[in-house]
This record gives sequence, C-alpha cells and structure tokens, in this order.
Amino acid sequence: MREDIKINIPSPVEGIIRTLEQAGYEAYAVGGCVRDSLLCRSPHDWDVATSARPEQVKALFSHTVDTGLKHGTVTVMAEHRGYEVTTYRIDGAYLDGRHPEEVSFTRQLSEDLRRRDFTINAMAYHPERGLVDLFGGREDLEKHVIRCVGDAEERFGEDALRMMRAVRFSAQLGFSIDQATKEAARSLASNLRLVSRERIRDELLKLLCSDHPGRFLELYELGLTAQFFPEFDAMMSCAQNTRFHCYTVGMHTLKVLEHTPDDPLVRLAALLHDVGKLYVKTTDEKGTDHFYGHAAVSGERAELFLRDMRFDNATIKSVCILVKNHDPRFPIDAPGVRKVMNRVGLELFPRLIQLMRADMHGKSAYAMRDMSNIDRIEELYHACVRADDCISLRDLAIRGDDLLAMGIPKGAQIGQILNSLLQEVLENPGINKREILLAMAAKLKDEK
Repeated sequence: MREDIKINIPSPVEGIIRTLEQAGYEAYAVGGCVRDSLLCRSPHDWDVATSARPEQVKALFSHTVDTGLKHGTVTVMAEHRGYEVTTYRIDGAYLDGRHPEEVSFTRQLSEDLRRRDFTINAMAYHPERGLVDLFGGREDLEKHVIRCVGDAEERFGEDALRMMRAVRFSAQLGFSIDQATKEAARSLASNLRLVSRERIRDELLKLLCSDHPGRFLELYELGLTAQFFPEFDAMMSCAQNTRFHCYTVGMHTLKVLEHTPDDPLVRLAALLHDVGKLYVKTTDEKGTDHFYGHAAVSGERAELFLRDMRFDNATIKSVCILVKNHDPRFPIDAPGVRKVMNRVGLELFPRLIQLMRADMHGKSAYAMRDMSNIDRIEELYHACVRADDCISLRDLAIRGDDLLAMGIPKGAQIGQILNSLLQEVLENPGINKREILLAMAAKLKDEK
C-alpha cells in the first residue's frame, strides 16, 4: 500500500466504490485509469474491481448493463455514463491462446492483479487506502518501461495479442519494452495467428494513431508483422537504388508515418502507400531502380490488406483513394489540381496533401527539393476553394433534367454529356454558366 499517493477519482467512481464497501465488499479503481492518473494523463475510462460477484453488484445499483457476466463484468450507469465493475477473478488455462477456458471468482485483489498483462496496468487505487502496486508498476512508469507481470512467456501464451499491446503501449507512452518481454514476444510471435483479425486491427489502429507511429518497426523486429502483414517484411528489404530515395521501402514507410498527423485515414494510407513497389520494381542497365505504376498497384494491395483486417467499407474506400493518388504526377497548375480534387473529393484532398508532404520527408535530400511542388499544390487547392470552383457534377450549372428538356433521351448519353461538360469546366471554371453549358450540350447532342 502507498497511502502517500493521491489520485483524483471522479465522484461517480467514488460513489460506486463507497456503495460496494458499505455493503461489505471491497472495491478499487484498477488498470489503465490508475496508470494514466500517475502519468498525469486524463483517463479515457474508469474501471472498478471488486470482491462482490456480478449478481451482488446488480442488486446494489438501480441501472446496470450486463456487459460480460461470464467474465464478471457489469456496467454501472452513473450520471449518464457507464463504468465497468468487474469481480476479482482468476483466469483458467488459455488453451487457444486467446481466451481462458474458464474464469473463477476470488475475494483476493492480489490474485486479480496477478493475471493482468503489464506491471503498469496491474495497479489499483482506493480513495482512503491509497495505491496497491504489487509488481513494480510505479517504478516501471518512472523508468518508462513496458514489462509483463510475472513470466512474460506465460502472459503472452495466455493471449497472443498482448505482444502487439506491448508495442502499442510503447508507442502511446514513448516507453521502451523490457528485454525479457521482447525475447518472449520473439519466441511466441507465431501465436499471433491465433488472434482474430478484428482484434489485431484495433491494436494496429491504436499504435498507428499514437504519438510514435514509427514504433511499428518493433512489430517487425519482434516477428509480429510476418503474422498479419508479411508484405511489410518484404518492404523492409526492398532497396530503392534511385537518387530520390535513401531508405528501403519499409524504412521510407516508417519515416512517412512519423511525419503524418494522427488521422487514422492518413496513417493507414502512409503505411500502405508504397506496398505496390514490391510488385512493379524493375532495375535498368545502370543499376537504377524504377517503380512505374506503383501507386495504382499499391491501391490494389491496400484494399486486399484492409479487407483482410476487416476494416469498414468507407475506410477502405478513402484509404485506397489516398494511396492511388499520393504520387503527384499531374500538371501542377489550377486545372491539374481541380482534376485531382474531382478524383479524390473535397473532404479527402487536404489529407492527400498531408500524405504527399509526409512522403517527401521520407525521401532523399535531392527529392526534398520538390517540396515546393507540394506547397504549390496546396496554394492552388486553397485558391480553388476560395473561388468556389466547380469540382464535381453537383457543382455544374445544369442538371440531367435540363438535358431531358432539350430532348436528350434518358440513359447513358445524359451522363456522358454531363461528364464531358465537367471536364471542360475543370479546365476553365469561368464557363460554368447555365446558358454556356446548355449551348455546349446542344452541340454534343448533335454530335452523337
């Protein structure tokens, strides 16, 4: 017990603890909320562990949700927010490397803390009795170390996802991973194949959107990427013998990640933007490497990866658009930028600029001279937005109904004419006037 440490617990959490203890049970705030409080971070969630069994918790509170009764968890609603209250438990054998075969409840807090993944997540706090730290979690916080509770191989053998969680916490907190913990992860890396794609996806996103996305490198070094993203391992050894690059494709990707904002779409696009280089690489007679058409192929490979990771369709579509358009091989003038804005969409275009700029930061000093091109693209984009230029069909001064009124039959011809007009307007937005477009439509009609 450490009574000298004070943590500000929200009043609803204190109320839950007080209610449980007045009924004769023990209760503590546990896990990530204690860790974050000691780091002077604002906890996202507050969890309570108690000696009371789920049915006893439910009997004490008027509004509860059966979140996970099998594992002893009840959500208690207080002041319009849910707080998970979980019975102290001991996990049985993890025969599948994912879930305990059985869970038994205990009245000992120490047994509940002993089953947790890392020391920094295995602390508890009570408003009167102070901090309970049985495994050196506070010391590891001070040393900035991620270390398993007890035997690392045993912890990772229980749930293989914990290996990714170690890297994710390292990235979120800027901590290093304890050497014994690393060695255990390397030896058990293949067990990650037992974990569902959905769980891997969620950990991947948390890592990518952390303050240190470049720590993705540790997933590779521990042999974890080989289990869910083997293409990245190939990227790490794929040389780029060209004056525009000074890293392998994989190291370039990590550098790009480090220069992107913590937007999940941009970070995912950064991770996948050059995966297609593996499939299009050629080397000329001078020993110079070329990657013609890599953006399009990267988009195709990105879609396969994202679908395998069970991402939603909207995310897949947006990330693939960014990947396919990240290489600015278009005229850097107003019409060229308007055409890319049309292809990408107004919502995604600012993200595309962020990706392009980050991509430059991962290249050679020679290539960095072209950063002015990205600046110019951004200037032209803002100028188009300020001018309210026509970027899509919905911005055209005429609609399909106008063409129908001209006697053009309903069908494919209407779409063809509208798209032809849009291409003209993207070149010259000044002609986006009803009378001009109607006259142009009439000529196109007669040409058909």
